[in-house]
Amino acid sequence: MTTIDDTAPVIVRLSIKIDAPLATVWDLHTDIPAWPTWNTDIERATLDGPLAPGSSFSWRTHGLDITSTVHELVPGERIVWGGPAAGITGVHVWMFEQNEGHVTVHTEESWSGDPVEAATEQLGQALQASLSDWLSALKARAEQSA
Repeated sequence: MTTIDDTAPVIVRLSIKIDAPLATVWDLHTDIPAWPTWNTDIERATLDGPLAPGSSFSWRTHGLDITSTVHELVPGERIVWGGPAAGITGVHVWMFEQNEGHVTVHTEESWSGDPVEAATEQLGQALQASLSDWLSALKARAEQSA
């Protein structure tokens, strides 16, 4: 799966402009074990082997233990991962675009499953807040590092 589920009850799409080199932003975002050092919403993260399509990583955020599988990886441009957690199937697409002096990061994520059907509005707001916080944390750390 290399795109979100366009039929899912919860879909969030966000973008942010980061004043840092693409390599800095990409390296921060794809160093999965280091996520907790700059993203306070993530308690822990471990990568099982090299970051590549088919590899998995386990992480804990907002009280959920998640195992995600990388579906697509285009270095410096795009990463897609997804998997189930607590009855929710998530698909997450990240795209990185180098512009003059900055990087635009686009993210979109879909959630489906019985828990989402039961609390669509609440979980949609939670995902929106989580992704907004993630992008803000990525921006802050990348610009601090640049």
